[in-house]
Amino acid sequence: MLHAVPVEEKPALETGVVAASVYADGHRLTDIAVDEAGAWAKRPAHVVWIGLLEPSPELLARVQVQFGLHDLAIEDAGQPHQRPKLEQYGDCVFIVARTAHMLEGRISFGETHIFVGRGYIVSVRHGASTSYAPVRQRAESCPKVLSHGEDYILYALLDFIVDNYMPVLETMNTEVEAIEDQVFAGELTQIQVQRLYMLRRDLLRLRNAASALVDVCRRVQHVEVRPIEASMQPLFRDVTDHIRRVQDEIDALREVLAFAFEASMMAGQVQQTHISRRLAAWAAILAVPTAVAGIYGMNFEFMPELKWQYGYLVVLTAVATICITLYVRLRRSGWL
Repeated sequence: MLHAVPVEEKPALETGVVAASVYADGHRLTDIAVDEAGAWAKRPAHVVWIGLLEPSPELLARVQVQFGLHDLAIEDAGQPHQRPKLEQYGDCVFIVARTAHMLEGRISFGETHIFVGRGYIVSVRHGASTSYAPVRQRAESCPKVLSHGEDYILYALLDFIVDNYMPVLETMNTEVEAIEDQVFAGELTQIQVQRLYMLRRDLLRLRNAASALVDVCRRVQHVEVRPIEASMQPLFRDVTDHIRRVQDEIDALREVLAFAFEASMMAGQVQQTHISRRLAAWAAILAVPTAVAGIYGMNFEFMPELKWQYGYLVVLTAVATICITLYVRLRRSGWL
């Protein structure tokens, strides 16, 4: 029977280390220092779980020594802006996943790099990312599932990353609905049109991140160097289903944004057409007195009606009658 190692004082966490613990049969034994992790991971039925936040190259080098990690994997883990992927290095699987959350109205992306091997799992966070403390707390509260070791921890981390996409989509969905209402209320402003474009671009980036995770989860189930337990594979398929639902939601939002943009453009064109018709109608009305004034303003000596007593009254009456007639007819036809 396993017994917890008595520890008088927890080791102080160094800069870059969020948590470092060792587990046996689903129960947390103790917090450990990074330099002790390799020895603990080699013990049967033990698993070391280390969480790092933007670690220094020196810290990554020490982690590499403890678990014998590949140089290329360590190089990638120290450099953010990696594409989502899964690579196999010896008996270690290296995974890159993109994280996302809303920050000042925009989707802020971060990265989580995960090393998984026999008896250990190391997560490295870069950029915008929610703390994985809830994942650790949830796992520690269920020793039965945590007894599956690094396989379950990997599933819990990927599932948490995918689940955090949904609050982002819910926030964007609320904003998209507000923009859609504004489209039907009137023409969008230039700032709102720019916002539409930024939302579509952010959604495209989020879709690319989610799509890559589908391939990662599929490959996790078929890795050759350290196959996932058969009992764990349905969990990774469940993560894949969640990602596909995220993709469907993203596609739906992008379609709504595209419709809103097209509707805004059509509304603008209709308004421009209406303005053009009104200008043309008023131009037609004003053309009558302009033509008459142009004719009688030529100052020829011999012109009809110049000496007629009622000429001025007749001309004004004729101009007013024609203008009023045009106005009434154009008004009825919807041009005014």
